[in-house]
Amino acid sequence: MKIKINISSEILTKPIMAEAILETGVLLNISQAHFDRSHGEVVADVDSDKFDLMCKSLTNRGAVVIKLDVPIKWDETECVECSACVSVCPTKVFSLAEDFSLVVDDKKCIQCGTCVDMCPHNALSLGNNK
Repeated sequence: MKIKINISSEILTKPIMAEAILETGVLLNISQAHFDRSHGEVVADVDSDKFDLMCKSLTNRGAVVIKLDVPIKWDETECVECSACVSVCPTKVFSLAEDFSLVVDDKKCIQCGTCVDMCPHNALSLGNNK
Protein backbone atom coordinates (compact mmCIF):
# COMPACT_ATOMS: atom_id res chain seq x y z
CA MET A 1 0.00 0.00 0.00
CA LYS A 2 1.25 3.48 -0.82
CA ILE A 3 1.24 6.13 1.87
CA LYS A 4 2.14 9.80 2.02
CA ILE A 5 3.86 11.02 5.17
CA ASN A 6 3.62 14.76 5.77
CA ILE A 7 6.16 16.19 8.20
CA SER A 8 5.68 19.72 9.53
CA SER A 9 8.49 22.23 10.03
CA GLU A 10 8.28 21.74 13.81
CA ILE A 11 9.48 18.14 13.55
CA LEU A 12 11.38 18.30 10.27
CA THR A 13 14.81 17.92 11.88
CA LYS A 14 13.82 14.96 14.07
CA PRO A 15 14.47 11.38 12.90
CA ILE A 16 10.81 10.38 13.19
CA MET A 17 10.84 7.92 10.30
CA ALA A 18 13.91 6.11 11.60
CA GLU A 19 12.42 6.00 15.09
CA ALA A 20 9.12 4.61 13.76
CA ILE A 21 10.92 1.93 11.75
CA LEU A 22 13.03 0.92 14.74
CA GLU A 23 10.03 0.93 17.09
CA THR A 24 7.72 -1.09 14.85
CA GLY A 25 10.13 -3.20 12.84
CA VAL A 26 8.05 -2.24 9.78
CA LEU A 27 10.10 -1.53 6.68
CA LEU A 28 9.20 1.27 4.28
CA ASN A 29 10.15 1.40 0.61
CA ILE A 30 10.49 5.10 -0.16
CA SER A 31 9.59 5.93 -3.75
CA GLN A 32 9.87 9.69 -3.50
CA ALA A 33 10.65 12.41 -1.00
CA HIS A 34 10.66 16.19 -0.93
CA PHE A 35 11.98 18.35 1.87
CA ASP A 36 12.39 22.08 2.19
CA ARG A 37 12.55 24.38 5.20
CA SER A 38 8.77 24.49 5.59
CA HIS A 39 7.84 20.79 5.45
CA GLY A 40 8.68 17.30 4.29
CA GLU A 41 6.67 14.87 2.21
CA VAL A 42 7.53 11.21 1.69
CA VAL A 43 5.71 8.65 -0.45
CA ALA A 44 6.43 5.08 0.56
CA ASP A 45 5.15 1.52 0.28
CA VAL A 46 4.21 -0.33 3.45
CA ASP A 47 2.68 -3.79 3.85
CA SER A 48 -1.09 -3.36 4.16
CA ASP A 49 -1.23 -5.48 7.31
CA LYS A 50 1.41 -3.22 8.95
CA PHE A 51 -0.16 0.11 7.97
CA ASP A 52 -2.01 0.71 11.27
CA LEU A 53 1.10 0.01 13.32
CA MET A 54 3.31 2.33 11.24
CA CYS A 55 0.61 5.01 11.02
CA LYS A 56 0.19 5.07 14.80
CA SER A 57 3.94 5.32 15.37
CA LEU A 58 4.38 8.17 12.87
CA THR A 59 1.26 9.99 14.06
CA ASN A 60 2.46 9.79 17.67
CA ARG A 61 5.59 11.60 16.52
CA GLY A 62 3.60 14.40 14.87
CA ALA A 63 3.45 13.29 11.24
CA VAL A 64 0.29 13.11 9.17
CA VAL A 65 -0.15 9.84 7.26
CA ILE A 66 -2.47 9.50 4.27
CA LYS A 67 -3.29 6.31 2.34
CA LEU A 68 -2.71 6.81 -1.36
CA ASP A 69 -5.32 4.40 -2.56
CA VAL A 70 -6.28 6.17 -5.80
CA PRO A 71 -3.66 5.62 -8.51
CA ILE A 72 -3.32 7.79 -11.57
CA LYS A 73 -6.62 8.56 -13.30
CA TRP A 74 -6.65 8.63 -17.09
CA ASP A 75 -9.43 10.46 -18.94
CA GLU A 76 -9.46 8.58 -22.25
CA THR A 77 -11.85 11.11 -23.81
CA GLU A 78 -9.43 13.99 -23.16
CA CYS A 79 -6.28 12.06 -24.11
CA VAL A 80 -4.86 12.65 -27.60
CA GLU A 81 -2.29 9.85 -27.17
CA CYS A 82 0.66 12.20 -27.68
CA SER A 83 2.77 9.87 -25.49
CA ALA A 84 4.31 12.70 -23.45
CA CYS A 85 3.54 10.61 -20.35
CA VAL A 86 5.40 7.61 -21.77
CA SER A 87 8.69 9.48 -21.88
CA VAL A 88 8.56 10.91 -18.34
CA CYS A 89 7.10 8.10 -16.21
CA PRO A 90 9.84 6.58 -14.04
CA THR A 91 7.97 3.28 -13.52
CA LYS A 92 6.65 2.75 -17.05
CA VAL A 93 2.96 3.06 -16.20
CA PHE A 94 2.39 4.18 -19.79
CA SER A 95 3.34 2.39 -22.98
CA LEU A 96 2.22 2.23 -26.58
CA ALA A 97 0.47 -0.77 -28.11
CA GLU A 98 1.35 -2.03 -31.58
CA ASP A 99 -1.35 0.24 -33.02
CA PHE A 100 0.23 3.19 -31.12
CA SER A 101 -2.70 3.48 -28.72
CA LEU A 102 -1.83 4.32 -25.13
CA VAL A 103 -1.73 1.48 -22.59
CA VAL A 104 -1.99 2.38 -18.88
CA ASP A 105 -0.94 -0.01 -16.09
CA ASP A 106 -1.93 2.00 -13.00
CA LYS A 107 -0.67 -0.74 -10.64
CA LYS A 108 2.87 0.47 -11.41
CA CYS A 109 2.05 4.06 -10.43
CA ILE A 110 4.09 5.60 -7.59
CA GLN A 111 1.93 8.75 -7.73
CA CYS A 112 4.80 11.13 -8.33
CA GLY A 113 2.69 13.43 -10.52
CA THR A 114 5.31 13.86 -13.24
CA CYS A 115 2.93 12.67 -15.95
CA VAL A 116 0.18 14.98 -14.68
CA ASP A 117 2.50 17.97 -15.03
CA MET A 118 3.60 16.85 -18.51
CA CYS A 119 0.17 16.09 -20.03
CA PRO A 120 -0.75 18.92 -22.43
CA HIS A 121 -4.47 18.03 -22.38
CA ASN A 122 -4.98 17.51 -18.63
CA ALA A 123 -6.03 13.92 -19.27
CA LEU A 124 -4.21 12.68 -16.16
CA SER A 125 -4.87 13.37 -12.50
CA LEU A 126 -4.00 11.95 -9.10
CA GLY A 127 -7.51 12.08 -7.70
CA ASN A 128 -7.66 12.88 -4.00
CA ASN A 129 -3.96 12.23 -3.37
CA LYS A 130 -2.42 15.62 -4.13
